[in-house]
Amino acid sequence: MLRFTKMNGAGNDFVLVDNRAGDLRFAPDEIAKICDRHRGIGADGVLVLERPMNGADFRMRYYNADGGEAEMCGNGARCFARYASHVAGPMEKLSFETPAGVIGAQLEGELVRLQMSEPKDLRLGIEIPLGDRVVAAHFINSGVPHVVIPVEDLESVDVRGLGSAIRHHELFSPKGANANFLKRRGDRQISIRTYERGVEDETLACGTGVVASALIFSALERVDGPIGVLVRGGNELEVGFEKEGERFKNVTLTGPADFVFEGTIDL
Repeated sequence: MLRFTKMNGAGNDFVLVDNRAGDLRFAPDEIAKICDRHRGIGADGVLVLERPMNGADFRMRYYNADGGEAEMCGNGARCFARYASHVAGPMEKLSFETPAGVIGAQLEGELVRLQMSEPKDLRLGIEIPLGDRVVAAHFINSGVPHVVIPVEDLESVDVRGLGSAIRHHELFSPKGANANFLKRRGDRQISIRTYERGVEDETLACGTGVVASALIFSALERVDGPIGVLVRGGNELEVGFEKEGERFKNVTLTGPADFVFEGTIDL
């Protein structure tokens, strides 16, 4: 029997497991079963707490709902920070290793402020050919690769169809990219919808997508942070950063991380 905790960050939901003992191994089909919303617990992904390898407090492993391991998940990382503090002893600050780099976290009640890894590969004004049309977009890696497309009408966007086409486009092969659709709400406020690779559908929130969209908005509009980002789940997250020319540093993501329930499942 596998003991787990269910959490969500702005509607992006996760199953969290403590593997500090190091005796758990997950096959892709087991991850998919856990995330199955009809036959399992139901989640956008699984977060595994492990002992660190390179000097941080913990190590975070993140698996998408399809069973594949991903580099980073912003909403998941906030949940991971609160979960680690819950199972390993109360902490106000902690750090954890991810394939995207070491992430720092500060707990502020039910909110968590993440110190993100430095974004890279900013590319503005790229063109994505899709059949008989060309989509104008922008790209940045905020821990995982993200395409950002500004739109006038966020409600009418075919997030699943267009998002899937961009996610699988040869321009971003072999790993693919997440697709975000961005609408300006104010001088430093935007709304987004996100299609996530691995989940292969629209999600209520995507932390690295929030960061990517805020940074692209800053680059396009030439504004400083913080930037408020309203996600599909109804929460507004805050992205802070410093700019040096076209380079972003000291990037933070602040938002909720909520406990839902605990239980066991037989794999």
